[in-house]
Amino acid sequence: MAKDGSTAATDGTTTGSGDIARSLELLWGTGDRPSRGPKPGLSLDRIVTAAIAVADAEGLTAVSMRRLSTELGTGTMSLYRYVPGKAELLDLMLDRVLGEPLPGATGHHPTGTGRTAGADHPSEAPPADWRASVDAMARTYRENLRRHPWLLKINQARTVLGPSALRGLELSLTGLRSMGLRDPELIGVIVTVNSFVEGIARTRADAAEAVRETGLSDQEFWDNQRPYLERAMLSGAYPMMASLSEDTFSAEFDHFDFGLRRLIAGFEALVAERTVAGAVDGAPDRAEERGEDRAEDRAAEGTTERTAARK
Repeated sequence: MAKDGSTAATDGTTTGSGDIARSLELLWGTGDRPSRGPKPGLSLDRIVTAAIAVADAEGLTAVSMRRLSTELGTGTMSLYRYVPGKAELLDLMLDRVLGEPLPGATGHHPTGTGRTAGADHPSEAPPADWRASVDAMARTYRENLRRHPWLLKINQARTVLGPSALRGLELSLTGLRSMGLRDPELIGVIVTVNSFVEGIARTRADAAEAVRETGLSDQEFWDNQRPYLERAMLSGAYPMMASLSEDTFSAEFDHFDFGLRRLIAGFEALVAERTVAGAVDGAPDRAEERGEDRAEDRAAEGTTERTAARK
């Protein structure tokens, strides 16, 4: 909502683009609830659940108040008694899916700011080792994006923070605390991991969308280009590419696992660097303390000797 109280136009894919105050009231349960309604059993929970189901099946653009009224068997205006519109509904959908437990999940569950387990699952705890926490954060977030690919279509630059988002950030930071990094750096680790996962997931989602839109399989697509690529490789103009092995672009190569391992290795190097630096930085202080102790001992010895001499 703009400063003048008006609501800016939105395509329904940007979080926080509606009435932020109302979204927060609905997320945290502080707003007034409808006292009665024409459709028994209708609730905000059912509306959000239906919206997520439609988005999962047909994409975010298919979600509309009219469509949801059909799914729920109620009038469109009845829905507005529970949620102001699609913009606020998106905030609720996001907090819900980022806090839902994955099948078989026992630890981390990712969210928009620290994508981990939601507020409804307080017993869940991150792995004790920060490496395992990073691994769990990445893999569970990837699974969540697979279940809800429409998440990749949302602009989460300014997420309206609900219970699940905050619980997620809390668990993520708890799992990373043993890294010994500064607070901004811990957030940097989370942002780096989430950005990596989103990049890999977006590539996969884009590939699937390309098949749907073109009607061509990957094999058919590359078969069309093969004659041109073969001539280009034989021309001598691309010696490096011509020297690549046949399995260079194999679908069997796990880019996600490769990238995640490299990320963890990079974090390990940073943690080791900070550990060494901390030891070096602390050395002068400890030496100074030892020097002060020795000076005090010598002073005490001198006082004792002078006292003995006077006697």
